[in-house]
Amino acid sequence: MRIAILDDYQNLALQSADWSPVQTHGDITVFNDTLVDEAALVERLTPFDVLCVMRERTPLPASLLSQLANLKLIVTTGKRNDAIDVACANARGITVCGTNSPATATPELTFALILGLARGIVPENTSMRNGGWQIGLGQDLAGSTLGIIGLGRLGAKVATIAKAFGMRVTAWSTNLTKERCAELGVEHMPTKDALLADADFVTIHQRLSDRTVGMISTHEFKQMKNSAFLINTSRGPIVDDAALIDAVNHGEIAGAGLDVYDHEPLPATHPLRLCDGLLLTPHLGYVTRKTWDVFYGETVEAILAWQKGEPIRVITP
Repeated sequence: MRIAILDDYQNLALQSADWSPVQTHGDITVFNDTLVDEAALVERLTPFDVLCVMRERTPLPASLLSQLANLKLIVTTGKRNDAIDVACANARGITVCGTNSPATATPELTFALILGLARGIVPENTSMRNGGWQIGLGQDLAGSTLGIIGLGRLGAKVATIAKAFGMRVTAWSTNLTKERCAELGVEHMPTKDALLADADFVTIHQRLSDRTVGMISTHEFKQMKNSAFLINTSRGPIVDDAALIDAVNHGEIAGAGLDVYDHEPLPATHPLRLCDGLLLTPHLGYVTRKTWDVFYGETVEAILAWQKGEPIRVITP
């Protein structure tokens, strides 16, 4: 059996779990880069029986899966992966399964970005390293309003943290109810525009779908306070990059913290890298030791269970 671990950027997969039981059944190859050309991917992946994929870093559409004649098992980190055509995989007799996903890392990073923006951590650090001293005036979190777009599993944790900082918390999403907000002690906002106009910080915690692509664009930025910050640790395409850059450059908002992008890794020449007022991190939301231990530990368990014909966490279309 041949097993491929994809997109291990930091070369940590084999250190994050005991793969020795798997190695007794086959050879493991680790890839640290991400290929986007489908022909190159087919050439790379054709020999493998098992693919271990990290979230949505390498999409597996039907056009690719249909060319991988040897593939029998896909194990994705996380309970779902919208970048895998599960229906096509199942039709070809390929089992697709997932792992658990701790829900603490992304909310923590969300607040790292909020604090970084509010207190100007990066420019102040740069000033210190260049021999300077104080250069800005920070924004207090206590008493400020955090508007949360999407109050699901991650959004709810962000709300809890915000309240510990003494923030007023509001929330909106298309199907969000007043009852859900009341459970969490959060104010329900009747519309997206109302939330945007009221908040000092806006954070997004929505799944990517046809409905949410471009959800934050030119119109939305014009609703926000010019002192407000946007944070996106959800999915890149939810925010229109060009509209964001324009809003920051023209002072329509104070800045933004981004951890997710339309194309990842973000191209070196991408305009976002050149826009002042942005705090950028390279999709670190789930990149923590605990998460890696769960992701790769359960990947090993899934492969071994599949080999033995034991129950596994199968993902269905």
